[in-house]
Amino acid sequence: MSFNIGLSGLYAANKQLDVTGNNIANVATTGFKSSRAEFADIYAASKLGTGQNSIGNGVNLAAVSQQFTQGDVNNSGGTLDMAIQGGGFFVQKGSDGSLEYTRNGAFRADKDGYITNNTGTSRLQGYAADADGNIIKGGLTDLKLDLSSLPPKASTKVDSTSNLNSSELPIDQTTKPFDPTDTTTFTTQYSTTLYDTQGNAHPMVQYLVKTNDNTWNSYTLIDGRNPDGSAPTGTGSTAPVPSTLTFDSSGKLSSIVTGGVSGTTLTISGWVPGTVTNGVWKANGAASNPTGIAVNMANITQYNSATYRNPPTTDGYATGQITGLKIDGSGVLFATFSNQQSKAVGQISLASFNNEQGLQPAGGTTWKETFASGQPGFDTPQVGTLGSIVANSLENSNVNLTNELVDLIKAQSNYQANAKTISTQSTIMQTIIQMT
Repeated sequence: MSFNIGLSGLYAANKQLDVTGNNIANVATTGFKSSRAEFADIYAASKLGTGQNSIGNGVNLAAVSQQFTQGDVNNSGGTLDMAIQGGGFFVQKGSDGSLEYTRNGAFRADKDGYITNNTGTSRLQGYAADADGNIIKGGLTDLKLDLSSLPPKASTKVDSTSNLNSSELPIDQTTKPFDPTDTTTFTTQYSTTLYDTQGNAHPMVQYLVKTNDNTWNSYTLIDGRNPDGSAPTGTGSTAPVPSTLTFDSSGKLSSIVTGGVSGTTLTISGWVPGTVTNGVWKANGAASNPTGIAVNMANITQYNSATYRNPPTTDGYATGQITGLKIDGSGVLFATFSNQQSKAVGQISLASFNNEQGLQPAGGTTWKETFASGQPGFDTPQVGTLGSIVANSLENSNVNLTNELVDLIKAQSNYQANAKTISTQSTIMQTIIQMT
């Protein structure tokens, strides 16, 4: 019996204890992946030996392999906390410019809005979004939360569904010309909020007057004025000009005629945004959409039921302050704003490797690329073998504490047994020395 055999056994058992101890120490480390000590026997035999009487020469540590199995995903409540359900790694750029790969999704925003790891030393990588919220899948970039206000957008269209009660009595506009201050001169009214180029809100009111069985006149006022800013009163050439809505016998809109132009869309052109203070109107310096505002009237009907209007939709909005952030399963970061708007501000990129075992642990629950791992493949979550993103959650360590404690007992027993072989060899050597 050789001392070397026992020594190799002691070394192997000690390494097994180290690996097990490291697993136990990181049982609560977010995104940690457990390791396993793998051993191989040693034989010192000649190339031409038959091997019939070969005796092993001990054991050595063949590899310490990491187990990239899924850890439990639990809700953490953090706004930028993320977990990967499935394959892949988050991509980070370290302070030295090199890329790191991790399963630890405990991220936060630094003072400049960049999304960093929990130590603030590495920035999360992904794909940027343009001003309209479209993801640009080019090269990887540092993901950043833009905390500036969302610029306003001028209204260009209005769309809604409504019904005009066919049982309403016609109004003779010869004896009762339209007057927005006199409710007896119009049948009903609809209100919509428009926005100019500076984000100022302006109420647009459409006054509808039934003039015949299947005919209605529509007067459109903005801020209580005609679109050009003139007063909506007067007679002759100064009187408000209506649009004429004509319905067929089944109550569906046939046409809308404005200034001799027929169609199903009312186009408001020449709008001059302004404000009314103490009854005095004044332009506010903003502008409207140069092509006008298209009011879709195609979905208006004239049925024998109550007059109603579904909530209108318009593409304009005021200036908005960021109020929250949502992350979906595909890793898209949606910012929500105080003006009820939302848009994508970026998308997370995940990395995959042909040989995950070839990755080099770099500390801080990160790995780095090596020749053995192969080059990383980058793509968005839920593509190919890449997993999905679980927002406001973190992935726990995949260490099974029960198994580790059992392995700890086994490693301790192995260490004691190998120490016993050395002690026995020492006793035999003492006996031989005494014989001499």
